[in-house]
Amino acid sequence: MIKQALLGEFQHEAENTRKLLSIIPDSALEYRPQPHLWSIGQLASHIAEVYNWYDQTFNIDNFNMDNYKYDKGDISKTSNILEKFEANVNAAQKAIEKSDETKYMNPWTMGAGGQTFLGPMPKIQVIRGFLYNHLYHHRGELISHLRASGNKVPSLYGPNYEQSQQV
Repeated sequence: MIKQALLGEFQHEAENTRKLLSIIPDSALEYRPQPHLWSIGQLASHIAEVYNWYDQTFNIDNFNMDNYKYDKGDISKTSNILEKFEANVNAAQKAIEKSDETKYMNPWTMGAGGQTFLGPMPKIQVIRGFLYNHLYHHRGELISHLRASGNKVPSLYGPNYEQSQQV
């Protein structure tokens, strides 16, 4: 039952993420509201990359970063980011589907070079925090960046500002 709930939320929120990423104009990709913040392109790419972490989180108890290569990909065009997103979201859904719900309480860790960075904590806590909530956090940042750059954003959980003003 937990796996089905996680899968349902995943599918719903992946569609919201798709809606958000697909409206980013190429002309906005380099925008950043302050020099120390990620650009719109960097944020969008990171969101697409988080979906690449699902198998290592759902199906392995230790995410060894020594074996992981972070790939921001070509962020010069929104279509490139969307292509990466689609590939990663498809792999992520398969990772959830093949996961064993009886192992969701297993202790999970992340580390590299013999050091632990995250955990140990129950895998389900990592799934909710490190994967799901992490994505929602960065989507919020991306929405703020898009608004600050003068771009519109899609409605995700009801009418957006523009839609609410059309009453």
